[in-house]
Amino acid sequence: MKEDICIILCKCGANVISGEKYEEIKSLIKQLDARVFELSDLCAITVNDRGFLNNIIKNFTRKIVIACYPRAVRNMIQQAGLSYNGFETISFKEYSAGDILQKIKEISGIEDGKADFTLLKSDLDVPAWFPVIDKSLCTLCGKCARFCLFGVYNFNGKRLEVINPLACKNNCPACGRTCPASAIMFPRMAEKTPLSGAEPGSTPNVGGDLLIMLNERNRNRKGIFRNNIMKQAEDERRKALEELKHAVNKKK
Repeated sequence: MKEDICIILCKCGANVISGEKYEEIKSLIKQLDARVFELSDLCAITVNDRGFLNNIIKNFTRKIVIACYPRAVRNMIQQAGLSYNGFETISFKEYSAGDILQKIKEISGIEDGKADFTLLKSDLDVPAWFPVIDKSLCTLCGKCARFCLFGVYNFNGKRLEVINPLACKNNCPACGRTCPASAIMFPRMAEKTPLSGAEPGSTPNVGGDLLIMLNERNRNRKGIFRNNIMKQAEDERRKALEELKHAVNKKK
């Protein structure tokens, strides 16, 4: 067993992949000669049990994470104030169980055997739903912070931070929809889009008049699309606010 390498398998409390696929991945990983840490929910661990991740960072030089998206995991770990050095993430949204097994072997040299499994359950009693900022894309426009009604962000014009992640309302990605740079992610979303952590798409390389025509058409479509997105964001924000008011009234 390679003592300097471990595998971190996120079960995902939000069930962004099917239970059947998760069990298939787990059964294949069990056949590897490796230290495996099965987490009930990586999102929850980053806000409620950073000590575990600190120990992983100290004790293993290489950490292979099986979770939603590399972009989401990388920025979520960094947002928790931890180093992503030595981590590598394989997406269980993008790859089959067999492909994940193959990629683990390719990047680590781990051989077949019997895995040493450790289970870590989060004791967080609320859903770990919160925004993750991709600072490599963030333009510091502040739209997300201004749109949020729940004090999740701190924005001073020069710095944007998530300071109160658990104040975010479950299943409300409204602030992320307002971001013009796709810099806000919600890893617990099941969809396969930049808002859930997928890499934003790139523009095809075309030239001349065709590029001008396509850009003009794209601007028109984006205007219509943006209006729809803003309406959806406003609806989601309104729903979250109504749910909060209902919860407060129930406590009275």
